Amino acid sequence: MSAVTIEPVSGGGLKWALADGLTVTKRNMLGMMRTPEIILYGAIQPIMFVLLFSYVFGGAINVPGAPGAKYYREYLMAGIFAQNVLFGLMWTSVGLAEDMQRGIVDRFRSLPMARSAVLTGRALADTALNAFTLLIMILAGLLVGWRVHSSVLEALAGFGLLLLLAFAMCWIGAFIGLSVRDSRTAQSAGMILFPVTFLSNAFVPTQGMPDWLRAIADWNPFTTVVSACRALFGNPNPVGNPGTLPGDHPALVSLGWAVLVLVVFVPLAVRKYRMATSR
Repeated sequence: MSAVTIEPVSGGGLKWALADGLTVTKRNMLGMMRTPEIILYGAIQPIMFVLLFSYVFGGAINVPGAPGAKYYREYLMAGIFAQNVLFGLMWTSVGLAEDMQRGIVDRFRSLPMARSAVLTGRALADTALNAFTLLIMILAGLLVGWRVHSSVLEALAGFGLLLLLAFAMCWIGAFIGLSVRDSRTAQSAGMILFPVTFLSNAFVPTQGMPDWLRAIADWNPFTTVVSACRALFGNPNPVGNPGTLPGDHPALVSLGWAVLVLVVFVPLAVRKYRMATSR
C-alpha cells in the first residue's frame, strides 16, 4: 500500500469524516492509476457487448417503431451503459476483499481517522472509475452510430442517473466484499447480478416476454434506469407496460430504487465493516 498520512481535522465530526473519506478516495484512485489493467479490462467487456449485439445480433432484432440495425444500436447503448455501471460493483467488492485479506484495513484502524472513510473512499473512487469507463463507452457508442437526440441538460441528467446508480451499486459491492473471505469469491459473488441485465429491456424489448415475466422485467431497477436514459438521450424507447408507474415515469422510479439501495446497503455495509474490524 502506498504511504498515506491521515491527520484528524480540527472540529471532528462530519468535517473530519468527509476529509478522511476524500483522502482514502485519493489513495484508491492512485492505486488504480498505477494498475491501468483494471481500467483496460473493465472497458473490454462492454466494448465486446457493443460489437457483438450491434453487428451480430442487431440485424435480427427489431425495435418496435424503429426497425433496422442502425436504430437498434441507438436502442442498445443505454443498456450497455447501465450494464457497465452495474458490473462496476465488482471493483468495489474485489477491492475491499483484497484490502481485508492483505491487512490494509487493519492498518487503517491504527490511524486517527473516521471508520466510515474506508467505505466512503472506496465507493467514491469506484464511482470515479465508473465515470471514466462510461466515457470510453460513449466513444465506442459514437463509433458504432449511437447519437444523442435530446438537449445537453437532458443528456447530462441521463449520465448523472447512471453515476447515481454506480454509487448505489458500490455499496452493494462493499457489502459483498466484506462478507466473503477472498477476492476470488468476491468476484464470483458479484456475478449473481448478471441475470438482472438480461431480465430487462437492455438488449431486447420486454413486449416479447410472457406477461408474468414482462411484469417482473418492467419493475426491474435495471429496466427503469435503461428506459429513463433512453428517454433522456432521445433514443428509441418502446414502453413495455404503458400505464404503469415504471412505464410512464422510469426516471422517478429509478431514483426511488437508487435511494432504496442506499438506505438498505449503506447501514448493512457499515455494520459488516464494524463486525469485520472488531475481531
